[in-house]
Formats: sequence, structure tokens, C-alpha cells
Amino acid sequence: MEEQLAGRAVPAIYNSRRKDIYAYLLDAFGRAGARVLYASQSNRSPHFFGLLLDNEERIGVLVYPYRLTKRVTKSRPADELRAELRNGGEAQWAERPLGRDIAGVDATVILLVDLQNDMIFGIDAQLYDPIPLGISAYVKDAQVNEVRATGWYVWEKEVRPGQRRDARSPSNLETIVGFRPDRIIDYVRLERRAALLGLDTPLRFAAAALIGAGNGGEPVRHVLEQEFDLSSQQILDVIRNAKRLSVAVRGGVAEIHLETLLNASSDVARVVPIDEDGRHDFDVTLTTGEFFRVECKNASPKQYANGDYKVELQKTRDPKGEPGGRLYSADAFDVTAACLFSATGRWEFRFALTASLPRDEHHPDKLAAMQHVDSNWAMRLSDLVRRPLAVGPGVDSVTT
Repeated sequence: MEEQLAGRAVPAIYNSRRKDIYAYLLDAFGRAGARVLYASQSNRSPHFFGLLLDNEERIGVLVYPYRLTKRVTKSRPADELRAELRNGGEAQWAERPLGRDIAGVDATVILLVDLQNDMIFGIDAQLYDPIPLGISAYVKDAQVNEVRATGWYVWEKEVRPGQRRDARSPSNLETIVGFRPDRIIDYVRLERRAALLGLDTPLRFAAAALIGAGNGGEPVRHVLEQEFDLSSQQILDVIRNAKRLSVAVRGGVAEIHLETLLNASSDVARVVPIDEDGRHDFDVTLTTGEFFRVECKNASPKQYANGDYKVELQKTRDPKGEPGGRLYSADAFDVTAACLFSATGRWEFRFALTASLPRDEHHPDKLAAMQHVDSNWAMRLSDLVRRPLAVGPGVDSVTT
């Protein structure tokens, strides 16, 4: 049941004994030049702070704070600092959604506070939502030294799946930002912008690095913002209100996530994007030497009655005078990559050999327009060379 904090509904509120961290955050906002207009109770977590900045801007911040300390143990490296993402007693440990402002005015941040070294580390609130309570987050001495030297340090960390949960990031990477307290407002702005624009790990890294380069906490205008003389939000509104633009952008975004996933895969040697009309999206070479022409398609948000995901596999334009012109030839590309974000809310993909997919009943040399993404589709591209897929109608056999 949602509880109220500062007049806002928050999925879960916990008793907190981190009063020293609460006091440190209040001091950090002051060191960053902000005036604290409102602060929720110190013994309840998360904490909400209403801030007035030196340019008369007002901003609300919902902070999930955790203590970062060095505890030498036999099972962990000696150069490591650890924060346990725990709220309340073990009986309350469960994956719970983060509190968020639906309007995007307030920011939600997850902060690892290192009181001994007088610095803070921010982890990606998008990747940790819902927050998996009871796990640990780690920072190295080398990264502490970088923050001490520069005041703002950004790096990517590999995310490995655990025994009970998948890796949080589709690219198996997450961006972490370490900073001195006087830059906490810069970090709050970064997280607010990342949430509004849905920045993935690579884009979040780029935005954080730009802030670190001295851009005053606000990334410079994108080339399209400059060219169109519109803000990023206005451009997004144009896209949202034009159906064709929206479809095209969703396709492009899926391709970016797929390229990121493939480049991060240890099984992939080379990824070449193909930006030409009438051709597939990527040429991909595996480390074993196999070569695939890959086409990326977005799955439908609606699933089939049996739970299978649904993907439309046809062209956007209908060539005149060509029967079944929107349908793809069975040899148009080697692999179909279905992006499941619309159905699952996660940037994950399933892969199938195109030759194995069902054909159109009227045009047996072409693929059926609608395809079931079922258990025969692979989780990784490299799995396609390790196991056969079920053979679709009109196909004699498939060799992998």
C-alpha cells in the first residue's frame, strides 16, 4: 500500500537510523549553493527535499540513501567499498518500485554516501527500479581516488546476472557517477534529465561525462535542438503526436539498444550498422566466424492468447504492382531480432533464423506478416549456431 511522504504517494517508506547521512545530505545541498525549503523526517526513508537554487529554480529530490564503507572480508577484494541496499528488517526485503514524480519535475536518486571520504556515488535509478533490496553495490579505491582528484568521475561497471535475478542492464553495463558534495545539484539534474528522456547506459554516461567537463550541470543542446530551434521536450512532443514519426523513432531506438547489446556481447566480434533503404539493419560477425544479416523489429505490446509475443514482420511501404509487396522474402536477411520492450518494459531481444519462420500462405517464398515469438526464439544471437529452431511451414529443414 502506498504511503504519503511530503504530500506525495510513495510505494514504500521505511524506518531509518541513518541520521548522520541525512545530516550530511542537508549539508551537501548547502555546499552546492541550494537552500533547503523543506526536508522530510530524518527517521523515515526515502527522504524528500525541496530546494531553492541560486538561479531561483525550485526542485524536489527524493533520495534513497545508503552507507558506503570499507569492510575487509575474505571473500571480497581488499580495495573495495561496499553499500548494502537495505531498508527495514529482512521481512521487508522485496523488490519495490521507486517513488517517482509522474510530471518529471522532481528527481529520484539513489546515493551511496561515503562519509569517511566526504563523497557520494550515484547509481542509475532507472536500472534499480524496482529496487532489489538486500543486494550490495561496490566501489573501488581507484574510483575514490579519481573523485578526490577531480570532484566528478564517471565510469561504466559490468553487471553480471545473479542466481536469483537477471542482469539489470540489457548491455550488461551500468554507469556510476562519483562526486564531491558540492556537485550534488549537478547530479540531481543529470538524473532528472535521464529519467525524462529515458537515457540508456551509454547515453547516461555521455551526459554525465559532459557535465564533468564543466557544462554547469546542464548538457549542451543537441544538434537537432539547435537546428530546429526547439527544446528536446518540444521535439519529443512532435514525435509523440505524429504516428509515423513515433513508429520510426521507436524502430531507431530499438536498433540502438540492439547495437549496444551486440557490441557488449563476448560472442560478437564485429557489428556494422547498415543505414540503407531496402536492406537489413546490421551485419554481425561472431567470434567463431559465423556471419549474420540481422533485421530488428519491435514486438507488439499485445501478446497472443497463449502468452507468445507478437512481432509484425513486413515492410512499412507497399510497392505498387507487386503481389505481397510488403512481405519480406525468406532470404532477405539471416536473423530476425525481436525487441520486446513494448511488451515487457525492458530492452531485451529474442533471435530467430529467418529461414525457420512461417511463410505466407499465399506467397510461400515470403515470410508471414505476423510471427509468434515463442520459446524457440533464442535469448542470444550466438545461441542460433548451437541449437536448431523449430521449422516453419513450407521449410524442409534448417541447418545451424
